[in-house]
Formats: sequence, structure tokens, C-alpha cells
Amino acid sequence: MVETIPSFGLGTFRVDAAKTTNAVKSALQLGYRHIDTAQYYNNEAAVGQGVRESGVARDAIWVTTKVWWERLSHDALVASLTDSHAKLDIGTIDLALVHWPSPDGAVPIAETLAAMQEAQKLGLIRHYGVSNFTAPLLEEALKAPGGDAIVTNQIEVSPFLANRALVDATQKLGVKVTAYMPLGEGRAHTDATLKAIAGKHGATPAQVTFAWLLSRDIVVLSASTNPEHQKANWDAQKLKLDADDIAKIDALDEGKRNANPPFAPKW
Repeated sequence: MVETIPSFGLGTFRVDAAKTTNAVKSALQLGYRHIDTAQYYNNEAAVGQGVRESGVARDAIWVTTKVWWERLSHDALVASLTDSHAKLDIGTIDLALVHWPSPDGAVPIAETLAAMQEAQKLGLIRHYGVSNFTAPLLEEALKAPGGDAIVTNQIEVSPFLANRALVDATQKLGVKVTAYMPLGEGRAHTDATLKAIAGKHGATPAQVTFAWLLSRDIVVLSASTNPEHQKANWDAQKLKLDADDIAKIDALDEGKRNANPPFAPKW
């Protein structure tokens, strides 16, 4: 049984359900052991099918899903995870995240965490965590009953949004950071600095980006349905950047978010 989040995973945001099953299967067969989905992505059933058909033992795989912000009250959250559990059809879900914090604290975090604990008792999930939480919201969650079991804060991190204050605060609180949109919605592929560093190492800009995140002790979610690209992304774990590379990537930070919907917390 996988007991901690594998540091390199496959993200499935905006992956069409029809392509998701094969993407999950190929990733797992290449060595990935961490698959990330969400109720909002509308592809949980396809993810579960990919896990079941991969030929990889279920207890060797870490599967994460997320509960949408409109379903964070106690009964709604338990019902939501009951639905996810049925759609995935892979047994107990390894990790469930609060996808976005309740706007203006409409649902107290203590109520949400109590529901997560109830979901654990029911065998729906093994672990729980949060996503898109600011440092003050994360501190509040950690102080609530059950908060000490929060596994990760999944947030947007890329070379163009280093998100350093939130990353540092999360890590100092003893919570693992997981990065989504690590390529800045594809910008990394064409950025001149990343391309130059990639050329120096005989790598791709995506590999350079992932190596930079891993050097910061951040869990990476890479999204690709192409097995060749999945393999290249996976191989980023072998790439070691030097201090000059890292300084140049750090300098790309613009502090601009791609994911900033109306219901997002005030960053």
C-alpha cells in the first residue's frame, strides 16, 4: 500500500473522458503510480477503468479525487464521496481533497473535515487534504479537529507563478505542496529561458520545469495523453539542474494566476 503521495503524478484536468482511460493505462504501465482526478473533471469513471485495466496492482497506485466547493457541508460531502467511490470503482480512494475552500467560510472547515473523517470511517477514502487554500486558510484548517491529518495543499505553481510565499508557508506548516498547471497552460514549451536550459541538458522545457519543481520538494502533476510525452515527462525525475539553471527559472516568476475563478479566496 502506498502511504505517501508519489512525487510525480498524472493529472487529468481537461482530459476528455474518452481519452482518459487509455492515458491512465499507459501512464501506469510506464511507471506512474499517482493519478489525479476530480468530480469537477467529469472523468472519474474513466480514470477508474484505466486503473483496473492497467495490469498494475491496485495497492501500488495512489488515486486522488476532489470534492467541489458547493458540496462541502457534512452530508453533501459524504454523498459526494460516495458517488466518487462508485464512479471510480477501485475500492477505497487514496486521497480526497477540498477542491476550493468554501467562499467566505460559508461552510466551516471543521464541518468539512468532520465529513472527511466520516468518509474515512465508511471506507470511502484513506486520506484527505485541501486545494487552493491560502496560508491563513490552511492554518485555520490545521487547527480544526482532524486538521492534523491534512496530507497536501494542491495549488497552482509554475515558472511563471512560483507562488513562493504560499509554497513556503505550506511546507513550514508540515504540509506537502502539490503543483497543478506546472507548465503555465503550455507557456513553458515555448519560453526562451526554459528552451535554453533544456538545450544545455539535452532535455525538453517540460522536463526542465518538472525538475525545477521537484528540486523545491513539490509534487508534480503532469498532464498528457500521449505515451511518448508521458515517458519524457516521467524521465524529468532523472534531470538535475544546477544553481544557475534554478536562478534563471526563478527569475521568470510573474505572480499571475491562470486559475482564479470568482469563488477563489483572496490571494
